[in-house]
Formats: sequence, C-alpha cells, structure tokens
Amino acid sequence: MKAYLFPGQGSQFNGMGKDLYKKSTLAKKLFRLSDEILGFRITSMMFNETKILSEKTKYTQLSIYIYSVIKAKISNDFDPDMVAGHSLGEFSALASVNVISFEKGLILVNQRAKLMQNICESTKGEMAVIFGLEDEVIEFYCKTDNGIVVPSNYNCPGQLVISGEQKSVRRVCSCLKKIGAKRIFILPVHGAFHSPMMEPAKKEFEKIIEKTSFKDSKCPIYQNVNAQPIIKSEDIKNNLREHLTSPVKWKQSIKNMIIHGASLFIDIGPGNILSSLIKKILRNK
Repeated sequence: MKAYLFPGQGSQFNGMGKDLYKKSTLAKKLFRLSDEILGFRITSMMFNETKILSEKTKYTQLSIYIYSVIKAKISNDFDPDMVAGHSLGEFSALASVNVISFEKGLILVNQRAKLMQNICESTKGEMAVIFGLEDEVIEFYCKTDNGIVVPSNYNCPGQLVISGEQKSVRRVCSCLKKIGAKRIFILPVHGAFHSPMMEPAKKEFEKIIEKTSFKDSKCPIYQNVNAQPIIKSEDIKNNLREHLTSPVKWKQSIKNMIIHGASLFIDIGPGNILSSLIKKILRNK
C-alpha cells in the first residue's frame, strides 16, 4: 500500500516551483491562480530565490502548500492508499485528495500563516529539537518547568521538538543537555508552534474552519492531532480545530500507517526531510 507524505515548514528551498511551472500547463495555471487569489506575486518570491521565504512564516507556509499540492496534482501516478502531512503539510494532504479544493486550501493556509505570524511578532516563542533522549524524559522536564513549554513534534525515535516561551525552552534545553541529550538545535521559526502560545490564533482559526466546506476523504488521512486514520469530513474538521495548539504526532502516525499496511512511503513535497524521518522510524518500529 502506498502512503504519500506532505512536509511542513522547514522543507522550503530557494527557487522552488520554477521547474514545475516550466514543465506543466496545469502547474502554470495553479501558480497563476495562487497569485490571483492572494493578491500578490507569491510565485515571484518562490521562483526568484529570495530569502524572504525562510524569514516570514506567512510566505513560507504558502509556498510549501502551493508547491506540494501542485506536485501531487500534476503527478501521473498519484493514487494514494493513505496520506499524512506534517503540521502545515496536513493541509497539502487534504487538498491533494480533494477533501478541500486547491483554492480553499490556499485561503486556509493564508489565514493560518497570518495568524501564526502575528503571534510570532507579538510574543517571544521558540522551538528546539532535542536529539538522543526518550520522549518520557523530555515530557517530564517540560511538565516540571514553571513556564510554558511542551512537546510539539514527535518526529521519530530520539528526536522530539519542544515549543513554548523562549526562557522556558532555553531552561529545559539546559537541563536536558546536562542529563545527556546528544544534540539540541534551536529552530529558526521565531514562534512557538503547536503550543498553548498559539491559543489566540487557534480561536480565530476555528471560526475560519467552521465556514469552510469539507468533503469525505477518498482514502484515510492520518491527522497530527491523534495519529488515527480519518475519512469523515466532520471528524477532519474537528481535528483541525485543535491543530495549532496540539502536538504533531508524526512518529505515531507513521507507525499506525505501517500497522494498517503501508509498505511504500512517498515524500511528495519539497526537500526530503520526511524521508529521513521515515528511515529512522522504520529502523526502530
């Protein structure tokens, strides 16, 4: 069974999408449609290798969504038995299997990115990747800190991301380093995604989700919130309401996909971050 995977923020690269635009009429149409819907030339930012894609959450998320969905749409053999998306990638997955249209997905991602960017600019949030410790150890130190810091991305065995107030993240990182973390890396995202600090954005995004129409999925989508295979549109919407403040259960999603028959994983978006995580999960399944 084929499982298609869609990456999130961090998978972008300069000049992304230029090759797709040149080789496909459908890709060209969707790129131009993106510019029209957004009211600015996101394609210029993507194609012209500008660093702004890495510096601004609102542009990074749009670019990854557009690239990923177009890549799926123009693929001759895109016929998934199941799909999953890492954080932002969940919206790419939904649009690729027509739970939402490309246009509606773009609008959702645009609103999501703006809300998250606003939080980034108004608070001192941070995310850090912890390597080489058990999840339970990291969870314990997050719980015992007196500030806001939580596990936010369960990426693979031995790699967990924490998210929260900058001072709390740094404090927990210091403790984890002392007890044997192999490596700690502060992510260049300028915000505390998938943490309680996203609560104001979540409340606003819930209203947008409520007004958007969803269809049942043609194949199971393993959502970040619970790592379970979901098909019904109402269940998908309910999980998306919790998306911004809940952790990304990626490791758990992949393990469940394997249990349910996935034998081939295909990374459909930019970069190969997810392929690297899959290899580590498969080695420790």
